[in-house]
Amino acid sequence: MSHLRLQGLALLLVLGLTMPLCAENATQPHTSAQMRTLVEEIGLDQRLNEQLPLDLEFTDSTGKRVKLQDYFGDKPVILTCVYYRCPMLCTQVLNGVLKSTNAMSLQMGEDYTLLSISIDPRETTEMAAAKKESYVNSYRRPGAEEGWHFLTGDAEAVEAVTKAVGFRYRYDPASDQYLHASGIVVLTPEGKISRYMYGIDYPPRDLRLALVESGQHLIGSAVDQILLLCFHYDPATGRYGFAISAALRIAGMTTLIGIALFLGRMYVIERRRSAEVRAWAQETV
Repeated sequence: MSHLRLQGLALLLVLGLTMPLCAENATQPHTSAQMRTLVEEIGLDQRLNEQLPLDLEFTDSTGKRVKLQDYFGDKPVILTCVYYRCPMLCTQVLNGVLKSTNAMSLQMGEDYTLLSISIDPRETTEMAAAKKESYVNSYRRPGAEEGWHFLTGDAEAVEAVTKAVGFRYRYDPASDQYLHASGIVVLTPEGKISRYMYGIDYPPRDLRLALVESGQHLIGSAVDQILLLCFHYDPATGRYGFAISAALRIAGMTTLIGIALFLGRMYVIERRRSAEVRAWAQETV
């Protein structure tokens, strides 16, 4: 079964769980055909290497008008498209990001920026500020205040940014909720789309490798560079898998280097032993 098919089934399950939460607001129940149509209209399509329009204007959690370009330039960016009054899925996405970033040694605000944009143009600065306070306080290290930004914007700006990253969603008037996929996008310092990670669980190793790769190897350690040779990004799953061929090449090179060092050492020992034998022979004569 393909990844997209599995994603669609997962969305059906999520919708089936979340729709009852909104039943009090519903004016008409959804039929099976309507639910299938809704699922077909939402998703997260990959736009790898596409440029995010950085001139788009939003409002940050303090009420200040900002442009996306204010958050790009010198470090990779993790983007989440959510909305702040979401009853279930958005919270799970943000919680997954928080869990993963807490587990990484890379420092939020110093090594990367986190950007959360509301897809609901009706949401307010106060909602963004409340959501930011909650997650900044849950990040176990300093840096989140300046490293994690929560934005709101008008319908045109929201549509432009979600279209650019392939985030398809649908407003459901019956429940007054947005139906959407779950996942995050990692972008380069220049604002180009580099990696997608699906679902609500983002393994710290995968997210770290995505940031190191998206940061054009300007962040991370020498070990990260070696890991990037051993693990390759799979666009279908949004995960990093073990690259057998690369690992074999590295193992082969390591073996050859080891053999060369061993032979070199044995050559030096043999030369030294021969010299000692000659010296002893001369002394005995």
